[in-house]
Amino acid sequence: MKKLLSVLILASLVLSINGCLVPEKIVYTIRMETPKSGIVTMQFYNIKSNATSDEEFNEDKENLFTYIAKSDKLISQLKGEGKDVVTRDLLLDDGKLNGKAEYRFSNIEKVEGIRFEDGFYYLTLALDDSVISTNGQIINSRNYKRILWDKSIKVLKFEMYSSGFNDKGFKALAPYYNTKN
Repeated sequence: MKKLLSVLILASLVLSINGCLVPEKIVYTIRMETPKSGIVTMQFYNIKSNATSDEEFNEDKENLFTYIAKSDKLISQLKGEGKDVVTRDLLLDDGKLNGKAEYRFSNIEKVEGIRFEDGFYYLTLALDDSVISTNGQIINSRNYKRILWDKSIKVLKFEMYSSGFNDKGFKALAPYYNTKN
């Protein structure tokens, strides 16, 4: 869960929040253009807040709807980290708030710490991270799990479920999303 939360923070383009925004699942599609560069598409499903107070919930709404969805400051900050944001959108689907973000990268290690060595791409995760699906191979060891892809695979995919997601205890953000803003 710790790794997933750090993935969420990075993936949802949140750099300095209290860690209260949680999607039910995240889907990554990484299209390689060269062995080390390409474009990432991230999809976030059923984004909610685990805030315990009204103040934290208001901060989460502000972070998501203003900073993540609209801020030029965020774009500049991510560019400094080697991520050139192409798109970022929030979408309502059947009463749930989903998100989508795309960014270009020139160094695969900027994508959740994926490494490219000896003809293989790999992502190291905590054992308790829930990988729903991948087009790579999952290898479990005593201390961690890895997703491994051969260099011949040009589109790396993986989908993760937030094992700490609580659909009833978390607060929905969909009712607060104004599509006109």
